[in-house]
Amino acid sequence: MTERLYLSGPDVGVVERAAILRAFDSGWIAPVGPDLTAFEAELSEITGWPGSVALSSGTAALHLALLAVGVGDGDDVLVPTATFVASANAVRYVGARPCFIDSESASWNMSPELLERELADRARSNRLPTAVIVVDLYGQCADYDQIVPICRAYDVPIVEDAAESLGATHRDRPAGTLGDIGVFSFNGNKIVTTSGGGAIITPTAVVADRIRHLATQARVTARHFEHDEVGYNYRLSNLLAALGRAQLSRLTEMSERRRAISDAYRAALDSRARGAADVPDDETVEFMPIAPWGEWNGWLTCAIVGSTQRRDDLIRALGAVDIESRPLWKPMHLQPAYRDVPALVDGTAERLFDRGICLPSGSALSDADVERVIATASAALGPAGVAQ
Repeated sequence: MTERLYLSGPDVGVVERAAILRAFDSGWIAPVGPDLTAFEAELSEITGWPGSVALSSGTAALHLALLAVGVGDGDDVLVPTATFVASANAVRYVGARPCFIDSESASWNMSPELLERELADRARSNRLPTAVIVVDLYGQCADYDQIVPICRAYDVPIVEDAAESLGATHRDRPAGTLGDIGVFSFNGNKIVTTSGGGAIITPTAVVADRIRHLATQARVTARHFEHDEVGYNYRLSNLLAALGRAQLSRLTEMSERRRAISDAYRAALDSRARGAADVPDDETVEFMPIAPWGEWNGWLTCAIVGSTQRRDDLIRALGAVDIESRPLWKPMHLQPAYRDVPALVDGTAERLFDRGICLPSGSALSDADVERVIATASAALGPAGVAQ
C-alpha cells in the first residue's frame, strides 16, 4: 500500500522531539515559560523587529494586529480577494467590513494598480479604509515597492499577513517587516509549525507589550484576577514554543528543500520544459511566477493548467494514487460568507482559482516521493502538457 503524500505535511524529527522532551522535563507545562520567551526573542532576531508575541494561531494574530492599528466597529479594511478566509474573518471579528482587491500577475498578490484606484476613489468621497491587509501569497512577498508608497500617500496602515511566508524576503528585508505590523502562522501545514500557533511582530516593544496584554485576558498585576479591559486567551503554550524553536533552527534547510522540490516539478512538468511551447493556450502548464523583487520561501508549488477541465482531471489522477492536490484559494468575493461585500476585481483571482493547482511541497518529501508526483502528473498531462 502506497503512503499518502500530503500538500504540506509537517517536517519534524529528532530535533523537535528532543526540544519538546526538554521542555516537558523542565516542568514548564504551564502556558508561559522560558521556551516561549526564547521563541519570541528568536523571531525578533530572524526578522530584525524587537517586538514579537507568540500566539495560539495566525488568525488570533490577525485579530490582535487589526486592533493594534486601530481598526474597530464600522470601519472598512481592504483585503486581497485571493487569500485564505482568515484574512477576511479577522476583519469581521473587530466589527469592521472587508472590501476585496484583486491580484496582479507578477506574484499573484494584491494588485497595486487596483489598490491605488480604490484608495483614490475612497479619498474623493472621504471614506478611506482604516487599514489594508496585504497577504504574501504562497510564500512570496507582494510588490511592496508600489504598495507601501500608495498606502503612505493616504496615511493608511498596512497589516502584513505573512502567514505563509516566514523566511521569504523583499529587497533583502524579511517578510513580516514590510508594513506597519506583521503576522505569521505556525499551523501544521506551514513551513515552520508549532502544531497550531502564530505570532505578531512589530517594530516597537511598546506595541508588542500592548498586544501581549490583550492576549492574556488583559490581566493586570494584583493578588486577585484583575482585568482592565476585554482581553483574549491567545497566548502560545511553552511546550509548543519549544517545538517552534526547533523548527526555526531548521528554517533555512526546509526552505531550500521546498525550493528544490519546486525546481524538480518545474523542470519536468512546465509546458515549456516539456517541449510544448507551440501548443494552444488551453493546453499549457505554467508555474507560479517568482517575482524579481525578493526570494520565495518555497511554501507551496502552484501551477496554472490550460483549462479547468484539465486541472480537474489532473487532481483526480493524483488523488487516485493517494497524492493530495487542490485548487488555489477560492476568491473571497465568491465565497458565500462574503457574497455581499464590495470588491474591485478584474478576473485575475478567478482565473487562478479556475485553473490553478497546488502540488505536494513539504520539505519532508523524499526524492522518490517527488518522482512519484512527477510520474503521475506526467502520465495524466501527456507529452505536451495536455491532460489525457
